[in-house]
Parts: sequence; C-alpha cells; structure tokens
Amino acid sequence: MLPKFHIPLSAYVVDCAVYVDGVRLPGRFTHDRALTEVRRRGEGFVWIGLHEPAEEQITGIADVFGLHELAVEDAVHAHQRPKLERYDDTLFMVLKTVRYCGVESSQEVVETGEVMVFLGRDFVISVRHGDHSGLHDVRRRLEADPEQLALGPAAVLHAIADHVVDGYLAVTEAIEDDIDELEREVFTPRSAPDAERIYGMKREVLELRRAVVPLGGPLRKLTEGYSSLVPHEVRSYFRDVDDHLVTVAERIGSFNELLTTLVDAALAKITMQQNGDMRKITAWVAIVSVPTAVAGIYGMNFDYMPGLGEHYGFATLLALTTVACLLLFRVFRRNQWL
Repeated sequence: MLPKFHIPLSAYVVDCAVYVDGVRLPGRFTHDRALTEVRRRGEGFVWIGLHEPAEEQITGIADVFGLHELAVEDAVHAHQRPKLERYDDTLFMVLKTVRYCGVESSQEVVETGEVMVFLGRDFVISVRHGDHSGLHDVRRRLEADPEQLALGPAAVLHAIADHVVDGYLAVTEAIEDDIDELEREVFTPRSAPDAERIYGMKREVLELRRAVVPLGGPLRKLTEGYSSLVPHEVRSYFRDVDDHLVTVAERIGSFNELLTTLVDAALAKITMQQNGDMRKITAWVAIVSVPTAVAGIYGMNFDYMPGLGEHYGFATLLALTTVACLLLFRVFRRNQWL
C-alpha cells in the first residue's frame, strides 16, 4: 500500500489577508493568526480564498472560524444548487460560475463551476471549484476601493456575487451571437442546417438556466434584510445585482424559445430537402425507365417485332425513345421536380 502524504493547507489557500478600514495590512498571515489579529484589534475582517480544498484541510479552518459541519461538507463536495443558508451567526452562500467555450468547442458549450462563501461578522471565506472561477480580479478591485471594502465582509460577498452575475451577462452575449449565426444558417437558402448542433446549444442554455435562475431567491433575501450580517448600506448593491440577474434570466428564456423554433425550422427544412431529393430521384427513375423498357422488350429476341424489318427501324425507335425521355424531362422540369 502506498503511503498517504499530508498536503498542507497552504497548498489550497490562494490568499489570506486582514483588512482594517478598507486597507490591507502588510505581511503574510495564516488563517489562525489573521483571525487573532482582527479580534485583538477589535476591528477589520479576514478574507481567505481557497481553491478546491480537501476535507482534511478545510476542517482546520472550520474549527478556528466555527463553521457549521453541513456547510463545510457542501463546500468540499460541491455540485450544489445556488442557495443561501444561515447557521447561527454565519451565512453560507453558493453561486454557480459559468464560462462560454464556444459552439464549435469539442467540450461543453457552457462550462460551470462554483463559488461558496462563508460570511461572518469579522471574516469572509471563499471556496472555489473550477479553473475559470478565479477571484483575483475581485480582490484587486476591492483593494483599490478602500471606501467600499471598509463596509466589511458583506461588501466582499456583494463583489463576488456581482462578478459572477457579470459573467452570466458576458456568456449570454456570446450565446446571442452564436444563436444569430445559427439562425442565419437555418434560413439561408440551399443551406443544410445542423439540427443536432442547435439541439446541443439548447441543452447548454438549459444548463445555464439551472445555474442562473435559482440565484434569484438568495439575492432577494439579501436585499430584504435576511441577516444582520448584511448592513443596510450594502443591501442596495445587492438590488443592482438582482436587476442584472433578472436581465440574464429574461435573455435565457428568449434563447430557449428561439432555439425551440430553430430546431423545428431546421427539421422542417431537412424534411423539405429530403422530399425534394426524393422527387428528383423519382423523376430520373421515370426518365430512365423509358429506354429500359424499350431495351427490355426488344431484347426478347422474338421474330416479329415492330420495325425490325424496316431499313430505318432502329433509328426511328431510338429517336422515339429520345423524344419520350425529353418530354418527360420537360414535364418534370416544369413541375420543379428537376
């Protein structure tokens, strides 16, 4: 049996900082030293960022910060729906992150990840799952705005939620461009629409919907004073995020309806093309059947056949056969079968 190696917590910690009056304190902190420093000062808060921690590593942080075991279990195993839960004096929020890979990608069109946030009076802990859900830009933007960061941990939660919803907006814009391209492809004459590709896009839009729509309830709770951990001056910021989320949800609803229409239109166009092909095949079979029938009759080697004794019999028969084929061709062409 191979020996088990202990992975230090630092391998999962992206950043750990102490903020006082919106300014980051210099130096490097461990999670326990950071919390001790904040409570010694009686002001400020700790912000710890984790990336896909194992259960063993996050347990140490949970013990120091008093995190509920059920929330910790959700943070480790991920695959949660967007939600907001309250455990004593701590809030636990789950947000789905999304990234658009492109309709031509061999991977999924919409790739999802998760961000879990533990919010306390003097700390905020973010746990990320997925490679595209980085919060470095969020932290840097907040550190450049001490006034906003001075509002406390709730301001960090708002910044994360705003960052995630902005990602939704970017994804819907990319999807809208690709749906416009699919629409042109379906309604362009003599094109061959890919119904499977359209259906795949519809499936990914539904995946995006499952990530976006459930977040509306948690955001509305935060705007309505669900917890005292979110002060009144921060709630208005969550209202703005909720407005953006409503916009995203409306776009997704319109995408779903449009893709349903495109699937129906593509299938109808494919059926019409198949019917046209069958008409062409039938018309050519009818034309070819004339010389085939003549050759079959005169190939039976009877002694008495019309025209056999005439000097120009063969030429006459060949001319009549050609005329019959041309007449059939003209009839089918007039009826747009050819």
